[in-house]
Amino acid sequence: MKKIEAIVKPFKLDDVIEALTELGIEGVSVSEIRGFGRQKGRTEIYKGAEYVVDFLPKVKIETVLADDLVDAALQAIQKAAFTGKIGDGKVFVIPVEAALRIRTGERDENAI
Repeated sequence: MKKIEAIVKPFKLDDVIEALTELGIEGVSVSEIRGFGRQKGRTEIYKGAEYVVDFLPKVKIETVLADDLVDAALQAIQKAAFTGKIGDGKVFVIPVEAALRIRTGERDENAI
């Protein structure tokens, strides 16, 4: 099993969720986050004064899935989140040692 964490632009959230759903991935968590990467924030003007917004709004999508779905999920996320502009996001794949569904006691792939 692997955990995928995808950090994408907020307006791409629905596209990414739809792409994952089409693969049969059902369990997804979404968090609103703020951060920056290479784009280093942006400069804005408010009431005539210039200031830097260091942390940009992003969303983090998390899901745990079977190893055989990882490559398809990565491709789906990349295609759905792509704009071609800086700040499109990142995807991380993390090994998961165990999973437990609290209600039924199911474990590992049966729990996801």
